[in-house]
Amino acid sequence: KSEYGTFATPDTNRVIRNTYQLLALSTGVAAVGAGVSMLVGFGPLAGIVFTLLGLVPLFLLHKKRDTAAAVPLMLTFTGLSGLGLGPTLSHYINMPGGSSTVMTAAVLTTAVTLALTAYVHKTGKDFSRMGGFLFAGLIVVILASIAAMFVPAMQAGVSAVAALLFSGFILYDTSRLVRGEEDNYVMAAVSMYLNVLNLFLSLMQLLGFSSND
Repeated sequence: KSEYGTFATPDTNRVIRNTYQLLALSTGVAAVGAGVSMLVGFGPLAGIVFTLLGLVPLFLLHKKRDTAAAVPLMLTFTGLSGLGLGPTLSHYINMPGGSSTVMTAAVLTTAVTLALTAYVHKTGKDFSRMGGFLFAGLIVVILASIAAMFVPAMQAGVSAVAALLFSGFILYDTSRLVRGEEDNYVMAAVSMYLNVLNLFLSLMQLLGFSSND
């Protein structure tokens, strides 16, 4: 944390502005990556490979967070994550009513993200104490997701809990940003990007299960 971060409101406002600008740019890059992946017709294996490759710039980003390389590394990560997302999107689009499922998930994700972000900015409520609870919840969701591979009946429930969990992470990260507890806008943007991406995936899975019932 910057030694000036506690009371330098203009700095906090600049970090907030830069965070959302980078988040919008990163989401656009990911969307282009997903579009290319779908057009080329990459399969699930390629999706896994691109997702794993994305961990490389993400790992480097934590080491280079305060350097000029930070933004290019984040955009590389989001581009690769988009390429990795393409096969999943293709899978859902090819399901009956799949295009509607993906579009609805995207609209809901946008609406929830904007509503939760606006709520924190408007009320100034401190959700930063939720960190421990959210981390514990993340561990539970990861373990439940693994279990759901063997017990398909669990999948819808896990997706619903994951959607709530990542909504909580949006509140948590937005609160830290507004209160000046995160003074690196690249790290703030990558956290928000991961929250939004996982919320989208959870909602898409949930809607996918519903349309198949």
